[in-house]
Amino acid sequence: MNVTRAMGAAMRRIHVGNALSAFGLGFTVPYLYVYVAQVRGLGAMTAGLVLAVFAVAALIVLPFAGRAIVRRGPLPVLLAALVTAALGALGLGLAASAWSVLPAAAVLGAGQAVMQPALATMIVDCSSADTRSRAFAMQFFLQNLGLGIGGLIGGHLVDTTRVSSFTLLFAIEAAMFLLLVAVMATVRMPRSPRLEDAPATSKGSWKQLVGNRAMVQLCVLGFVIFFACYGQFESGLSAYGVEAAGISTSTLGTALAANTLMIVVAQFAVLRFVERARRTRVIALVGLVWAVAWLAAGYAGLGHGSQEMATAAFVSTYALFGLGEAMLSPTVAPLVADLAPEGMAGQYNSAFALVKQLALAIGPAVGGPLAASLHAPYIVTFVLFSLGITYLALRLGRRLTPVQNQPWQARASRVVSRGGAPAEAVSAEA
Repeated sequence: MNVTRAMGAAMRRIHVGNALSAFGLGFTVPYLYVYVAQVRGLGAMTAGLVLAVFAVAALIVLPFAGRAIVRRGPLPVLLAALVTAALGALGLGLAASAWSVLPAAAVLGAGQAVMQPALATMIVDCSSADTRSRAFAMQFFLQNLGLGIGGLIGGHLVDTTRVSSFTLLFAIEAAMFLLLVAVMATVRMPRSPRLEDAPATSKGSWKQLVGNRAMVQLCVLGFVIFFACYGQFESGLSAYGVEAAGISTSTLGTALAANTLMIVVAQFAVLRFVERARRTRVIALVGLVWAVAWLAAGYAGLGHGSQEMATAAFVSTYALFGLGEAMLSPTVAPLVADLAPEGMAGQYNSAFALVKQLALAIGPAVGGPLAASLHAPYIVTFVLFSLGITYLALRLGRRLTPVQNQPWQARASRVVSRGGAPAEAVSAEA
């Protein structure tokens, strides 16, 4: 019972940490491009490079983050990432030239990237197989709530005619990260396996991960999910809405609000269904929901209805994406954890975060130009990608053990839902 209370107390602090970090990011992320390009007068090229640096920094640090989490534990890695992100945020607030903006963006991007797998691993260590889905659902809920509130407050604080307003914004973000350091430093993590005696190189653990066919298939599925949804939100889909559907910028804001509102409303409504269903079937259903979302976007831009109907269809697209996201949050992240061998959750979380960053980097580069010029091919392409999610999810289901796909069936056993089981299932099929 003491262990249970300790885990519950740690989980509450972890959720507070997720909310605070998302709140801090919401302050600055929506306004970063405007800050660099217009407020600092560095131009669109430098602003684009800043956004690219975020992605590159994440891709560089994530392979090392996984090994650090495995060897040192997620909490020390998280604290280091938070201090790093705070320094990057302060640097961005004070930077006045391209030579100071780009390094600061790299530092902030690296810190942000490492937070994700560290927090995810802490959730794994403080949960059991039957509570993990609910814990990740709460994490996703608080992240979206924090981002939305942070963006709303930040929008009222900034003034594009005053550099000082943006400096204040980045200072508040840095303060949020440092406050989070103080909160998380008090967390007492339950004891979990550490590879203290593992060799310094991470080649062995990466080879072990690549040898887990179920994890490889999940990474491929994850790439398609992030490429076809998250990678299109702020680039391809918005460009398509403006160019093909005649959507105004205010309507884009409404669509994003509909997405967040759907997540907030639907997250716990769908959780009971998700917890009892097979995980891969839930993911497959998300693919079908998103296919309908893309068809609605197609109607908005390619149909012959009124502008009001086009606007309603476009907003519905974002809302349907939010429904799918609410179904994925208690499904995909816990599955990554349950596929990891004991003590390797940090490595697996970092690998999946790396896949996510790749998809988020490639998605806008592909979707943006396609959406702006080839409207019908853009919609057809992503309807097919959504159906591909359904296919890949059902295919993954054949490689998982029953406990990995339906963890509620074995609440009494955490071990059988982690680690070696998938390898045995794979070898049996092979």
